[in-house]
Amino acid sequence: MIELTDIEFELAVNEAMDNLPPQLAEAVASLSNVAVIVEDRYVPDPGEDPDTQLWGIYEGIPLTERVYDAEIGALPDAVVLFKETFLEACETYDEVVEEIITTIVHEVAHHFGITDARLHELGWG
Repeated sequence: MIELTDIEFELAVNEAMDNLPPQLAEAVASLSNVAVIVEDRYVPDPGEDPDTQLWGIYEGIPLTERVYDAEIGALPDAVVLFKETFLEACETYDEVVEEIITTIVHEVAHHFGITDARLHELGWG
């Protein structure tokens, strides 16, 4: 477990964004409608296992499911990172950055319509 202030965690997120794989970094740079948001902890939905812990989640409409470029009434897409999950699982700052990179890759892939099964096949599960 590591302790980081909110500012230190934001710096880790920025460092992770700066160190994304080149192809993904280009794709992320072109995404004007996807925000990266940090929340403290994932809160499971009603009926979901109350012990569910997530590193991150993609909130939005994958490009493969959109009817229009900008769905009418749709909120901007977001990748939400859950700070406490990273801090509880990681021992070092560098480990936090690496896990954030993996999580952003995973969640942005959902924006492009890539499934969890395919991400696991590619080593980003």
